[in-house]
Amino acid sequence: MPVHSDAFKQGLRRWVSGVTVVTARAGDEMHGMTVSAFSSVSADPPLVLVCANRGSRTHRIIREGGLFAVNILASDQQAVSNTFASSADEDRRLELVPWHPGQTGVPMVDGALANLECRVVSAYDEGSHTIYIGDVIAAELRDADPLIYYGGSYRDLR
Repeated sequence: MPVHSDAFKQGLRRWVSGVTVVTARAGDEMHGMTVSAFSSVSADPPLVLVCANRGSRTHRIIREGGLFAVNILASDQQAVSNTFASSADEDRRLELVPWHPGQTGVPMVDGALANLECRVVSAYDEGSHTIYIGDVIAAELRDADPLIYYGGSYRDLR
């Protein structure tokens, strides 16, 4: 018998993770969302994965454009995470947060610890989400403390 979804979600809340915002572009349309499901896949070649809910606008834009960026947030970017997680201003997220275009025009969140610009090389539909594998084609880095999420709230390293 499968585990109950509430127990599954409570189990996942016990995982300490960094916080990422995934942004995407297809033509003139851009969007982004806070994503907890992110991981490195390979160092050679540099590959990452993100999981996007198939009902989300960001998912559709990644699927159509084949491009995304993983923006790993710094400890002072809790408001950025909240903006991209909220449905209140979904149409205005990129108006509310400073960003600059990457090499392919994908939005890169200003002030992030890392901006990893990616081209989709594979996509796998599983359950409610699509697992996108991205070839990292550009990276921007900054030294700062990371934004951390655990047990339903933001934390810091201290």
